[in-house]
Amino acid sequence: MIHKQLSQTLEEIAEQLLREAGHAVPEKLPVVIEHPASDRYGEYSTNLAMKLVRVLKKNPLTIADEIKARLVHHPRFAGWFERIEVAAPGFVNMFLHWERWIVTTHHQDALQPVNIRQKAVIEHTSINPNKSAHIGHLRNSCIGDTLARMLKRAGHEVEVHNYIDDLGNQLADTVVGVMRTSVRNRYSRFGDFCWDVYAEINRKYREQPELEQERANVLHHLESGHNNIAWLGMLVAEQLVREHLDDMRQFGIDYDVLVWESSIVREGFWEETFKMLQKTGLFRQESEGKLAGCWKQTADETDPAGETEFQSDKVLVRSNGILTYTAKDIAYHMWKFGLLDKQFRYQPFGHGVWSTHSQGVEQDIGRADMVINVIDHRQEYPQQMVKQALQVLGYDQQAAQLRHVSYGVVSLSRATAESLGVDTSDGRSSYPMSGRQGIGIKVADLVSHMEAVIEAKRSQHEGLDSRSIAAAAIRYYLLKFHLQTEVVFDLEQATEVSGNTGVYLLYSYARACSILEKARSLAHTARSDITAIAAYPTSVGLTPQEYAVLKKLAYWPETLEEVVAGLTPNLLCTYLYELASLFNHFYAMCEILKADEGARRFRLWLAGRYRDTMHDGLSILGLPAPNRM
Repeated sequence: MIHKQLSQTLEEIAEQLLREAGHAVPEKLPVVIEHPASDRYGEYSTNLAMKLVRVLKKNPLTIADEIKARLVHHPRFAGWFERIEVAAPGFVNMFLHWERWIVTTHHQDALQPVNIRQKAVIEHTSINPNKSAHIGHLRNSCIGDTLARMLKRAGHEVEVHNYIDDLGNQLADTVVGVMRTSVRNRYSRFGDFCWDVYAEINRKYREQPELEQERANVLHHLESGHNNIAWLGMLVAEQLVREHLDDMRQFGIDYDVLVWESSIVREGFWEETFKMLQKTGLFRQESEGKLAGCWKQTADETDPAGETEFQSDKVLVRSNGILTYTAKDIAYHMWKFGLLDKQFRYQPFGHGVWSTHSQGVEQDIGRADMVINVIDHRQEYPQQMVKQALQVLGYDQQAAQLRHVSYGVVSLSRATAESLGVDTSDGRSSYPMSGRQGIGIKVADLVSHMEAVIEAKRSQHEGLDSRSIAAAAIRYYLLKFHLQTEVVFDLEQATEVSGNTGVYLLYSYARACSILEKARSLAHTARSDITAIAAYPTSVGLTPQEYAVLKKLAYWPETLEEVVAGLTPNLLCTYLYELASLFNHFYAMCEILKADEGARRFRLWLAGRYRDTMHDGLSILGLPAPNRM
């Protein structure tokens, strides 16, 4: 991988220059490699010389010349660069030798599997089983599933968990609502019925605050189990989880195991963790104040929040004995890392998914080397408490391997909120979804709406069906934003099929497949005669459109490595969109099938290389790669 090797080599050269001048080598050297905006500066550029000026006390051009000389004669890059140039005020610009690059990378995997194969447990989705899933839940699932695909692509063993909070307030509210409200309507799904029930019971709480005591009673019954209310809660939760899994399956999202919160409590996982925490100095029972009787994880001197903030998040066991979500999450993570002597048992839940169950069978699940949790940014502090608990218990290595992938929530644009009946007279640009008020866009409704839009816009109906295209378009829409961005969901914008959209990528991929299919025999020749293809850029020269696609393809391995290392799906979306745009421009400006033999051979190879790269990227994003659209 050129970029990685170049980075390592420049670090070595910087160390050599510093040592030869009698200077100490800093722990982190300032090596930056860029892709020049202008073609005249090559494919790679570094400003390392200017970073070393202050220490070496030399003219940056002199330092750049020394860097160039060492790069030219470095065995790692023999033949890789056609030339290396120095440009004011001290840049070192490198020009790839395309013939060498084409031949060398023709049969090479863009991302070599990691040397150390680790087991990663990724937890995502984890929707409260109290109503239908909405688009905010879907963003979580799309991110989590894409991260799982990334790590699998890098060679890791990946296990996907979906945590089911069947002992929480939200399920309790729906159970109370089923018993105490009268919602009359025609529903095709149980979750849609529960959507209205949940909103209605929360309206009643506001009118009759004394009803909230029923929630507390239901919570006690759910946690103790083996009673009428616990059975009702289980039936509600199981049906809703099945509907949630059906929703996600149409987006290509699957799971390995469902971990039920009730299993953590009833199988003694929390009890064992509780005993371990009691032996530490940062876990105690409060004796006075509003938290009297509560067991609390206290802040240490490194706690950024101090003792006055996030008090409720620090409580692990309430004074009435009910466990908080954080308490159960700590026990869950102890098990994830294989730090408890206990193991779950499992039974099939359908579609290859295992589910924790006391009467099940043993499976080799858990015991992770690293744990990744996809949870929105509002849960950042509880996630810190889990990490802190691991550290307090002496599991620093595991704490270091616990990663919270935070993301911004999904809200509704003004136009979309107004279409749902939300009062937008205050003129805000976005409005939060609210399950308690019944405001939001259900996943099933969004897919159906998008399917109708796609169907209306299609001129041909070959290849993928409209529902599959709709699911791909929605998935890409939710992945293309930076993780920390609050997605202001606009229904009209989400249903666009041109520009930076999933539909645009699918059409572009299908176009490359169509070209290669039309020239099947030629394409085979083009892709096998790699020596003649490799000689084309130097012997004939490249058009700007050919060069732009070729250069972007050369950046695929390093882009993929960056995406996997940073767990950043949006960067992958950006790369694939830019690559598709360049390919479409190349297609529009350059004859392919009607070109002369040498150009046709090279351009068919370029189309094939584009198709293979797009297939790789689409697969990681969880999007289909259709031969026809």
